[in-house]
Amino acid sequence: MRQYLDLCKHILENGTVKEDRTGTGTISVFGYQMRFDLQQGFPLLTTKKTAFRLIASELLWFLKGDTNVKTLIEDRNPIWDEWGFQRYVESDEYDGPDMSDFGRRSQKDEQFAVIYREQMDIYKKRILSDEQFAEKYGDLGPIYGRQWRSWASPEGSVDQIQNLIDGLKRNPDSRRHIVSAWNPAEVEDMALPPCHALFQFYVADGKLSCQLYQRSADVFLGVPFNIASYALLVHLIAKECGYDVGEFIHTIGDGHIYSNHVEQVKEQLSREPRPLPTLRIEDGKSIFDMTYEDIKVEGYDPHPKIKAPIAV
Repeated sequence: MRQYLDLCKHILENGTVKEDRTGTGTISVFGYQMRFDLQQGFPLLTTKKTAFRLIASELLWFLKGDTNVKTLIEDRNPIWDEWGFQRYVESDEYDGPDMSDFGRRSQKDEQFAVIYREQMDIYKKRILSDEQFAEKYGDLGPIYGRQWRSWASPEGSVDQIQNLIDGLKRNPDSRRHIVSAWNPAEVEDMALPPCHALFQFYVADGKLSCQLYQRSADVFLGVPFNIASYALLVHLIAKECGYDVGEFIHTIGDGHIYSNHVEQVKEQLSREPRPLPTLRIEDGKSIFDMTYEDIKVEGYDPHPKIKAPIAV
C-alpha cells in the first residue's frame, strides 16, 4: 500500500490549509490518482488495523439498496451512526441535552462526551426497538443504496447495479458501464451527499477493472475504507460476471487530511507496510444474497489501529 502512503506524504508536503463544512480545518490537494493491481493482493491497509468486517457489511448494505441505519446497527456497524443521530437530535421531537456540534465537542470535553455516548446509546436502542422511530430517524435519505439500486426516473426506478452486471455480461467492450450516486435532484435530501460519486467498469483480456471518482476524500479515516470497499466490489462483480480481477483505479477530487488527524498520519508514515492479504468469496450465491460470512480476508497482519475523531 505504498500508493496510499505516497498520497498522505504528498498532502502533508504540498497541501493547502483550508476551512471545511465541519469547522475542523484540513490540509487539502485537488486531483490525485492511485492504481492498485488486484492480482497482487487485496488492498487492505497494513500500516494500521482496518476493520474489514465494517467495510464488507457497509458495501453489502449498499448493494441491497438499503438506506436505513437499523440494518447496520443490527450488524454492529457504527459507520453511519453519527448521520442518523444528527437527523434525530436536530428534529423537533428531540428534547434531550444540547447535542449541537457533537462531533467536535465530544473530542474536547470529556464530560460532554459521556453525555453524548449516553444519548447515542439511547438512539440506537430505540432504532432497534421502535419500528416507527427507525423509519423516521434511521433512514438517511436517498444515499448510495437508493441511487445504486433504485434511481428515480419518470419511467420508474433504475437498478444501476443490475444494469451494470447485465451490460458487462452482454457487451463487455461497452464504454457505458457506469454507476452514479450523484443525483442532483436528491442531493439535498441525503444525510450526506455522496463522496464516492461515480464509478466505471472496464473489461480487457478477461479482467475486470474499476475506476472510481471520489469528490471528497477523508484520507486518514475514509480512504482506506474506500479502497478496500471498491476493491471488494470489483471482486464481487467479477465473480458475478465470470471475469478475473484487474485494477482498481482511485481518482480523488479534494483529498484532505483533517487538522486533528495530522499526528496520526505521521505515525502511520513511520510504519513499514506489510504483505497484503488475500480475499476469498464463497461460491454459489448472487452478490445480492451474500452476507459478511461469505467473504473472508486471509493472511491479514496489520500494525495496531490508530484512533482519530470523525468529522461530522
